Amino acid sequence: MHSSWFYLILLLIAIHDSQSAYGRGNQWSQYTQRPNFSRYKELIKVYEAKNLEFGFPSEEDRQKALRKELYIPDNPLPIDVDVYHPPSGEQPKIFVTIPRFGQGVPYSLAYLTNVVRPNGTELQPYPSYDWHKTHGDDCDGLTSVYRIQIDSCGKMWILDSGEIEFKQHCAPQLVVLDIATSKVVHRYRFPKGMFKPTISRFVTPYVDIADPAPKGACEEAFVYMADPTGTGFVVYDVQHESSWRVENKYTYPDPDFGTHTIAGESFELLDGTFGFAVTPRGLGLRRMLYFHSLSNDAQVAIPLDIVNDPTYWKSGINSALEHFVLLGKRGIQCAAPAMTAQGIFLCGHLEPIGLFGWDIRTPYTHQNRLLLAENPTTLQFISGLKVIRNLEGKEEVWMLSNRLQKGFSGTMNYDEINYRIAKCGVEELVFGRPC
Repeated sequence: MHSSWFYLILLLIAIHDSQSAYGRGNQWSQYTQRPNFSRYKELIKVYEAKNLEFGFPSEEDRQKALRKELYIPDNPLPIDVDVYHPPSGEQPKIFVTIPRFGQGVPYSLAYLTNVVRPNGTELQPYPSYDWHKTHGDDCDGLTSVYRIQIDSCGKMWILDSGEIEFKQHCAPQLVVLDIATSKVVHRYRFPKGMFKPTISRFVTPYVDIADPAPKGACEEAFVYMADPTGTGFVVYDVQHESSWRVENKYTYPDPDFGTHTIAGESFELLDGTFGFAVTPRGLGLRRMLYFHSLSNDAQVAIPLDIVNDPTYWKSGINSALEHFVLLGKRGIQCAAPAMTAQGIFLCGHLEPIGLFGWDIRTPYTHQNRLLLAENPTTLQFISGLKVIRNLEGKEEVWMLSNRLQKGFSGTMNYDEINYRIAKCGVEELVFGRPC
């Protein structure tokens, strides 16, 4: 009799501990018991296109671009998406990036219009066609943009790689625009030593802001900028306009993950550091910078107070090595990450094709990486991923998929839908409810 009571008490203690672990373990465990509506998640469709429809200031500009092969209609491939919600409550403005992997991309940063063309909704250049039309001859413009980030103050942080078709036309730069006025509010050109000419290709900025709106001006910020072909990343202190480079064994690709297979098609790519996320404020945790290489299955983290301190980064590949934490390995590649306010780390995996979530207060294990949305057709390949708070204060996950494997292998079929932007509320994803 006494032993029965003893085991009952132990059971009650275990249940209590499991509910309080990591601050919201109970909420995360509810996810695993969510109703199973269907195997493939139905997301809210925002944009679908067979091919990109580029708008030009005039028909003369279009014909000139076509004649000089500055516009080759089947060459452009969209990579990233971000959304600006005007404080006035007007319709949100949806931005798309189209990097210049090769020739024939008329502009590298655009927004969606309300004009519907045969292949999809028409794009227009941002902030204007003049910023893009020189194709690298004017380094005050934009040469090639892979990804952007829009902050709570209505500023767009644009990472410009400065290169076209593997040729460095301009030094990489970070350009910050006020979206309401389209005016430059900050610009940082990378000095020598921060990039490797003919090798570096900066693809992802992540901006961590200490003074967000509505009280702040989004000026106290650190920006982490991924250089996968240069196998490292650059940290930029905006207030002091200073930067330093991080490169070590954790920022490199793994040859065993250099083959990327999506929906049965494979391509070779050896990319190092690719995407970032940071610990949200207000969780009572030491804040970390989470990052991974595209051609690697390792998830790595380093404390923000270490990576943000330039005194740690003077010894090359040996710098602060003891502060890096190998959280775990996925066994598969994942692309662009994002983080919710409650500490759910999101990333699109290549197999199964879908969006996965991991609570950062739990170990980075297979059991704790949960499949939130699966669809082998619409989610191949999630190259753009953002968590965006709308005007009602609700967090939404926005994602852009682009069939990257078909673009790389030249098998794109323009009679089919190839490019998609979709969204879903964070809570709906986490708890398995319809979007």
